[in-house]
Amino acid sequence: MALRIPAVTSRAMTSRSLLRLALAGAVTSGAVMLATLPADASKAARTVPLRLLALNDFHGNLEPPTGSSGRMIDEHGHTVEAGGAAYIATHMKALADTNTIAVAQGDLIGATPLISAAYHDEPSIEFMDKLGLKVAAVGNHEFDEGYAELRRIMDGGCHPVDGCSPAGEWKGAKFDYVGANVLFKNPNEKTDALAALGAQQTQVKKLLSDWGVPALPPVSVKWMNGVPIGFIGLVTQTTPSIVTSEGIKDLKFVDEVKAANVASKILKLVGVEAQVVLVHEGDQVTAGQSPDACSAVPGLGNRIATQVDPEIDMVLSGHSHQAYLCKVKDPAGTDRLYSQGGSFGRVITQVDLNVDLRTQDIDRASVVADNHVVTRTVTPDTEISEFVKTWKDRVAPVANKAVGTITTDITNTAAPSGESALGNLIADGQLAATKTGGNAQIALMNPGGVRASLTYAGSPVGEGDGVVTYGEAFTVQPFNNLMQVVTLTGAQLKTLLEQQFTGGPNNQAFTKILQPSANFTYTYSQSAPWGSKVSDMKIDGVPVTDAQSIRVAANNFLVGGGDAFLAFRDGTDLWSGPLDIDAFVEQLGTNNPIAPPATNRITVVS
Repeated sequence: MALRIPAVTSRAMTSRSLLRLALAGAVTSGAVMLATLPADASKAARTVPLRLLALNDFHGNLEPPTGSSGRMIDEHGHTVEAGGAAYIATHMKALADTNTIAVAQGDLIGATPLISAAYHDEPSIEFMDKLGLKVAAVGNHEFDEGYAELRRIMDGGCHPVDGCSPAGEWKGAKFDYVGANVLFKNPNEKTDALAALGAQQTQVKKLLSDWGVPALPPVSVKWMNGVPIGFIGLVTQTTPSIVTSEGIKDLKFVDEVKAANVASKILKLVGVEAQVVLVHEGDQVTAGQSPDACSAVPGLGNRIATQVDPEIDMVLSGHSHQAYLCKVKDPAGTDRLYSQGGSFGRVITQVDLNVDLRTQDIDRASVVADNHVVTRTVTPDTEISEFVKTWKDRVAPVANKAVGTITTDITNTAAPSGESALGNLIADGQLAATKTGGNAQIALMNPGGVRASLTYAGSPVGEGDGVVTYGEAFTVQPFNNLMQVVTLTGAQLKTLLEQQFTGGPNNQAFTKILQPSANFTYTYSQSAPWGSKVSDMKIDGVPVTDAQSIRVAANNFLVGGGDAFLAFRDGTDLWSGPLDIDAFVEQLGTNNPIAPPATNRITVVS
């Protein structure tokens, strides 16, 4: 007898409906039917085809990305212009066939250009709906505005502060967002949530009861050619250290491998054998390689790809913004695909495979993958071109407003000290914006928050050479973080600076040099052990003592302990001020024209 899983009839999400979705996967077809094979299956074709088309780390790049973000090495070793929504749509239409399911591996939204960010990324999600996306893992940037905002993006409704966009009330994403390793912290959610499953799913209820209460659907099941395909969503476990803590205070992000294995068991219990992981975690690559090469240097992504349950047939990844196609061994020693498709819509990963009708499982020997570069030599899709133009016109009055001038390019490229001219300029603006009210004495900016460079050459909108528009400033600072000030002792400030380097108790994955305001200088040693690297700290030329109190300005992401700078959490006397973008715009507007600041605030010794 077939097992019928109830469909979701309301967009409103409650703890009760979450676990229904854990099985139903938010399927929009009405219901999931786990049917037995027909009696004459032996006479039917033994396998059926399936094509997956995957995107990752789109980050709202509706317009073609510029600079290095808009270039990609193709299969022939040539660097080509790539990306842009209208070009993605053309390529997707050319690649899709009647056997296609479109999927994504997170960061579709967040850290987006103003054309999308100004409307809380509703335009980017609408674009994904127009592409026919069916399932997406959440990425860390899906949590940039917090869990409640992610639920609004998923389920619909106007923004609680800014209201409806010019397009009217938001209807919610038509595709399924999944995240098996995102759980509620509060175990009291369990009783009501588990009751929603019903008595007939006893095994699944017990499995989830032992595991925890999912804050998002762990899996999504899609049907193709008569067989169910299960998609497991995962997001990097490091998410709490790279998003603002307040927005995810009720959530926990658990080990990706353990979560994937629980989700795999859920799928098995309801009869889904064909299983695909969509994970927002990946690896770095050897530079300059073809997008089809297995150039990934084994790291956090490879750990997941090689350790998740052998029942899982392939792992499509994201997060590291790299392109690779690899064949790895699962724990049973069988080959499975491990891939990623770059970022910003520059690559579409195509995976062709066959599903065995008898076992309803993927024939791994049939899997063929290809990373297609989204070139701009094709005709852009007319409908999507008009769609992008509509949103560009809506935001143009704000985006094209001049806010300052510069004398030459001011880049976010790191100098040998780890500083960048643009990072230092931002820190200077943050100090100026927090002195009054917050009594800030120094400011520190996280390098990862400086998302682009400022270029001297004028853009096609005609603002002129050297003119910085609000849209260009927003591209540099797209997070709308709040500026805050806390009091740290000199000793705590030294600990904070030590946390820039690997080797400490916070497990910093790689060195992240905070960008200092001009009045703060110090020295660090490359060879000294962790804890003894930083010395000679000075504010306005005066040495810092361990006992003195220092008012330190930073964005709320850092103050909340983001990027593993946990010493910020020891700060006292918290003061909150303007948004970081407002501080940056004010700095640009009051110091015209601006030349690139020197990158000599940090001294490096061997």
